[in-house]
Amino acid sequence: MALRPNPTLRQRRIGTELRRMREQAGLGGSQLARKLGIQPAQITQMESGKGGISAERLRTIATACMCDNQPLIDALADMTSERGKGWWEEYRNLLTIDFLEVAELEGHAERITFCNTVYIPGLLQTRAYASAVFARLIPPLPPQDIETRTTFRLKRQEVVRSGAKPLRVFIHEAALRMQFGGPVVLIDQLAALLDDSEQPGISVRVVPFAIDTFPGAGENLIYVEGPVPELDTVEMDVSQGALFFDSPTNLAKHRTIFSSLDATALTEGESRDFIRSIMKEVKSAYA
Repeated sequence: MALRPNPTLRQRRIGTELRRMREQAGLGGSQLARKLGIQPAQITQMESGKGGISAERLRTIATACMCDNQPLIDALADMTSERGKGWWEEYRNLLTIDFLEVAELEGHAERITFCNTVYIPGLLQTRAYASAVFARLIPPLPPQDIETRTTFRLKRQEVVRSGAKPLRVFIHEAALRMQFGGPVVLIDQLAALLDDSEQPGISVRVVPFAIDTFPGAGENLIYVEGPVPELDTVEMDVSQGALFFDSPTNLAKHRTIFSSLDATALTEGESRDFIRSIMKEVKSAYA
């Protein structure tokens, strides 16, 4: 079987979990290869995601590594059986890999949770707001690139607007007040956010300035739940692109962050009232 030159995020994740199984069993790559009767290079290829793996082979590896986490094994076996390409592959030569991998992550999610401190979460942005977010980048993007990124972002929204995937959103007050595109765009965005907050499966909660503690370091975060907790993933937005975290330590840390947000944020009803109050302020200031 030919090696994959550019394995997808999910293919790399299968390899990461295989490596974790092997390491937890205290086995080196060569030791596991001897147990399986294959070359050590094949272990490296599978763990990097470049080498394909069948569900049967994955279960054999799990047995060799004495892994008894059956839900995790079953979930990984299901992942090895996936065929076909996601809609995001249409953009592979138009956008950087970060965009595609975020969409891939969301496309396979069981539930998605956002924590945003600078801007409205991408899955709830209006076209005008999303375009303004991309237009403020330095160096400036060509108009066609802004349009492509904006269209891609709106396409991503289908995963939650269809009602198939629950969405939780924690938005800091600062993000509600940032005027990407100016006051008119912000007012329309806040109105759309209120409408979305009433939709089944979408929860929007605000963290106001008045809260005396904000958990975490303040980055814009996405927590994506997999079919089992071990396959959850955290995505962090940074100026250089997207960073992905899936180690047990990082997952535990961010579960604590979101648990703290859940305990301190306004209720859904209070959040809607808060968003309306900001809309009123903006309308009064720029009438």
